Amino acid sequence: MGFIKVLRASYGRTDRTTCAGGRPANQISNTHCFREASLHLMSARVLKLYQILVIVCSRIRCDGRKSCSVPATNSVFSDPCYGTYKYLDVSYDCIPANSGVISVHHANYGRRDLVTCPHKLATTPHCYSPQTSSLRSRCNGRKTCQLYASNSLYSDPCYRVYKYLEVMYSCT
Repeated sequence: MGFIKVLRASYGRTDRTTCAGGRPANQISNTHCFREASLHLMSARVLKLYQILVIVCSRIRCDGRKSCSVPATNSVFSDPCYGTYKYLDVSYDCIPANSGVISVHHANYGRRDLVTCPHKLATTPHCYSPQTSSLRSRCNGRKTCQLYASNSLYSDPCYRVYKYLEVMYSCT
């Protein structure tokens, strides 16, 4: 069995016929409606793991999984055009299980923005420590690598701030 590689993703409406059955004309007339970050949300080009104490908040990612179920809702993708009936259009490949190894490009632990996994303790957007060399030594050259976002693993770059682990990598 192989793994998913998302090639293209679009949440919104780009035509008047897809998922249009029974919908009023005003809900399907806007065909210039799409969420620019749909591919980013569906793929795992940037893997983010979030943790405060033992609570983990994860985004939906499909790359590298054997199966993936993503609800096509505004709560996942945000609403690119109010009043338009939207759908999720995804193109993907199935990559054979025996191909590729991990190559870490860049990694940070902390917080670089206030939008990613919002929380009342997400109070500052510029509080992080680079983890690139640490994660390269743990993950590069491996087919799989399981990571956890934790102060005990990466030290605490900002006390009482809700943090996440951000890893940019590729499968080569």
